Amino acid sequence: MTIQAETHQIKKHSKHPSRKHSKKKDSVTVAVNEKSPLIPKKKGDHFNGASKSGAVMNLSTTIIGAGIMALPATMKVLGLALGIAAIILVAVLSEATVRILLKYSRGGGTDSYGSLMGDAFGEVGKKVLQACVVINNLGVLVIYMIIIGDVVAGSSSNGLHHPGLLEGWFGPHWWNGRVFVLLVTTVGVFVPLASLKRMDSLSVTSGLAVALAVVFLIITAGIATFKIASGSLPMPRLLPEIIDINSIWNLFTAVPVLVTAYICHFNVHSIGNELEDPSFIEPIVQISLVLCTIVYIMTSFFGFVLFGDATMGDILSNFDSDLGVPYSAELNDVVRISYALHLMLVFPLVFYALRLNTDGLFFPSTQLPLESDNKRFAFISVGLLSLVYLGANFIPSAWDAFQFTGATAAVCIGFIFPAAIAIRDTHGIATKGDKILAVLMIGLAVFANAVAIYSDAYALFKKNPSPRA
Repeated sequence: MTIQAETHQIKKHSKHPSRKHSKKKDSVTVAVNEKSPLIPKKKGDHFNGASKSGAVMNLSTTIIGAGIMALPATMKVLGLALGIAAIILVAVLSEATVRILLKYSRGGGTDSYGSLMGDAFGEVGKKVLQACVVINNLGVLVIYMIIIGDVVAGSSSNGLHHPGLLEGWFGPHWWNGRVFVLLVTTVGVFVPLASLKRMDSLSVTSGLAVALAVVFLIITAGIATFKIASGSLPMPRLLPEIIDINSIWNLFTAVPVLVTAYICHFNVHSIGNELEDPSFIEPIVQISLVLCTIVYIMTSFFGFVLFGDATMGDILSNFDSDLGVPYSAELNDVVRISYALHLMLVFPLVFYALRLNTDGLFFPSTQLPLESDNKRFAFISVGLLSLVYLGANFIPSAWDAFQFTGATAAVCIGFIFPAAIAIRDTHGIATKGDKILAVLMIGLAVFANAVAIYSDAYALFKKNPSPRA
């Protein structure tokens, strides 16, 4: 098979690369077969393609972020049976939307989510997608840093102070305060990791991040099993508590958490482009989603079984008191340390897509690729890291904002935009099943998230506690 592959510069300026490339003087013709990568390898480049295992780790780490800590609270809202069913349903829908993105990328000859949106809806569609990714990822990274600050430096809310790890070990000092701890973390951890220009360079840290998430799961499961065996845990609810109409609306507040927990769409193309054979990206997505779904179900199950209706919106907050098991204090510390490290290692993967889309949004006409322009790369990286750092210090709690972000930008990235691409069907490759699924997906996403926004807004303005707290 022979395809026309444009240079990076021409792709950035072409609304429909697959249609207009033959008219461009700078385009080149490359003969490849079906197993060739979407981005041809340069001469002298010793990078021969990312490994499949590394790609699975990177995608899995993109998926497993702060959302995992909120999933046990969805069990409190939905009950174990309905909650687990909802996790599986969102996983299946997420796989379907990623499959749509990859199918229509092949059909249009595009190699990024933004280019695909541009192919379907023009420059406006591409800009809207980039804006949503920037809003979503910036908000998520602020939340990551807030949680790291809460875990390491401590937090105060409603007149109650929750000491962090350093304060618990050494007492209160200026050097273990929130501002200084987050500054050291940003300069010492995030800056070096964010300076890596290839996604595959993060595969080792991604594997470690997944391992740390499994450590959290093993400890939680072990404590819950110990307490079940000793008969000190009551039977958890299998179904939600329905008291009135508001309790029905409250069920939908779990939707943004579930949606955000599976958002990985902005990194799928980047990971696939680095593979020696990009066709492997589909099984890699499926393996990653199965792995993450198992971790999500087990974390949600054991977390809710362990804490029941006392489960907090961030289950990590439940690990600051006596767990009723031997070595409770030590286990609390291990759980909080492992999760703080996990977030530190997830951070650069989310930041990678944030930086790439920020560059496309604000510097669309720049000829030189971002990874080749050290000044622009450094300027965008430092600017974004500064925004995240300031947000984490000046926003006292981001969980309500996290709900609204999940119900807006995240649901657009993960469900509404892929479905809209299938309905638009620029290249006439959609099946009847594709369009039916797309319409149902948009309807379900808009309804569920609109109700979630209403329920959260109602609780916020009425100053009622969140159903996940």
